[in-house]
Amino acid sequence: MADVGSEFDHKAPIDKSSNHEEYESKHVEEQGRNGSVNLNRNVTARIQNPLAGIPRETLLRNVEEFANGCGMTDQIPLLQRGALVAQDPTSFEQISELEEHEREALRNEVLHKWRQPFALYFTVILCSIGAAVQGWDQTGSNGANLSWPDAFGVSDGAGSSQWAQWVVGVVNSGPYIASAGLGCWLSDPLNNFFGRRGTIFFSAVFCLLSVIGSAFTQNWQQLFITRLLLGIGMGAKASVVPIYAAENVPAVIRGGLVMSWQMWTAFGIFLGFCANLAVANTGDISWRLQLGSAFIPAVPLVIGVYFCPESPRWYIKKNRYKDAFRSLLRLRNTPLQAARDLYYVHAQLEEERAIIGQSNYLTRFMELFTIPRVRRATLASWTVMIAQQMCGINIIAFYSSTIFQNAGFGVQQSLLASWGFGLVNFVFAWPAVWTIDTFGRRSLLLFTFPNMAWTLLAAGFCNFIPTAAPPNANPALIGTVALFVYIFAAFYSPGEGPVPFTYSAEVFPLSHREVGMSWAVATCLFYAAILSISLPAMLQTFTTVGTFGFYAALNVLAFVLIFHFVPETKQRTLEELDYIFAVPTRTFIKYQYTKWLPWYIQRYVFFKKDAVLEPLYKFDQGVTDQRRMSAVVKS
Repeated sequence: MADVGSEFDHKAPIDKSSNHEEYESKHVEEQGRNGSVNLNRNVTARIQNPLAGIPRETLLRNVEEFANGCGMTDQIPLLQRGALVAQDPTSFEQISELEEHEREALRNEVLHKWRQPFALYFTVILCSIGAAVQGWDQTGSNGANLSWPDAFGVSDGAGSSQWAQWVVGVVNSGPYIASAGLGCWLSDPLNNFFGRRGTIFFSAVFCLLSVIGSAFTQNWQQLFITRLLLGIGMGAKASVVPIYAAENVPAVIRGGLVMSWQMWTAFGIFLGFCANLAVANTGDISWRLQLGSAFIPAVPLVIGVYFCPESPRWYIKKNRYKDAFRSLLRLRNTPLQAARDLYYVHAQLEEERAIIGQSNYLTRFMELFTIPRVRRATLASWTVMIAQQMCGINIIAFYSSTIFQNAGFGVQQSLLASWGFGLVNFVFAWPAVWTIDTFGRRSLLLFTFPNMAWTLLAAGFCNFIPTAAPPNANPALIGTVALFVYIFAAFYSPGEGPVPFTYSAEVFPLSHREVGMSWAVATCLFYAAILSISLPAMLQTFTTVGTFGFYAALNVLAFVLIFHFVPETKQRTLEELDYIFAVPTRTFIKYQYTKWLPWYIQRYVFFKKDAVLEPLYKFDQGVTDQRRMSAVVKS
């Protein structure tokens, strides 16, 4: 790639002689900078730019050596300018080597952050289609549960045997069993050999063929096998698509775009409910059409992934810097921004490799629990993922039609009420595009979990309203149950809906990102399998009231876990998060109780507007977006 980007830059390399005499120290020459933060134990909660403090001469020489080493000598001037910008993003106006159009592009990163290249948005759209596949796959069985058990001589209704209830639960849990047991764990080796795009293609093929096969099954055993095959694709896809999006998107809009996974999963759920309702009156084949219709979004996913750029960070991990630069040229507005991101990621990964080194698949998995920085990310991702199952959303997503039918709804009413749930779930996911990078991941979770607890409890208590069998069911029962389920979905969608996959995709270092995300998704889907298996029997034993009350209590427990173990990550680059998760858990928890909680009580209980919160993290030069905005405004 000797000619990549050469049309953008014909300048001579930047003069490295500036202030040469000031930087002859042997320590500076060897270390580049002083006071590096310990990425395993960041007790000062200091967040450091990996290039901050490196003398100009040393930095430019390092860039030149980097370019020579990866065969990009024709890009040395561009890479040097990019490195100077990366070293102090707030001072780009003072870098004399930059051209005016480059400065304008850097200003627009702050003033017009959504002004991004077509290739970036196409990639995000592709990831959104992958999410829609996931959602549609989940809800096909929701409507089909009303008829396939009867078609195969299995019924989980009132008076049915325990065996029938468990068969329905096991068949519905098939995708989650296979995802947690195999699909998620295939993601790491598939990514290693085939890249992010190859893994998405592999998973999309499974999602396409398995749902078609499920529509032609002749007994529940065959249906269970096709559901297991679907799970392989769902697990691999859920583990790679959020990572792929997170690695391609700039930090300032990463949350808003990566959360599209959940938003479009919600859209897929809504489309699945639409399909369930559309084919409800087709007779004996209705459940086959409900299961098989999920092939529709898988087709554009299989085709579209071919036209997307590969993840630059995956290329960098493979030491394919030329290919990484090609991808970045497509994903950033200017070559300068591509060069800046290329060298910045390279610099941070060098620090990661210094503490983590090289490892194989098994070693990387073990290191999720042994390397302190990685272990904290593992705990945080586990917390947000298991919280998604604890909150109770999937008792609605998987079995809403059954729950509504138990509340006195007819078949058509149950499907229509489920459709309404899907619509609310999708519509209220939209605000998170803005709120996830404004209020932050942690704040959204802490706000929404208490509200999900009381709405779920209220929906359960509504079942005490006397009723009769359809079509004479009490309208008050039908209306209130649906109302509180919809309010529950409205709180879930902008909070615990988008956060888990966004959060888990960003918290792990690049060396452990695939296996870490596999762990996180496997955690989520394993508990989804347990929920899916157990819920028919739980509804029979505890009734709807007891089941909803149980999950309301789990919401409170999830709130406590999030308060203790989930740090904020909003608007930090993937590399800066190394410093966030280097802060010891004990230091983080102590801060919450001694600083944050007293401030919150003063500010929002006693309404003292002058209450001041001492920040936990101390940002070094060139890290905060507030400083960048201030610098742009002043200029």
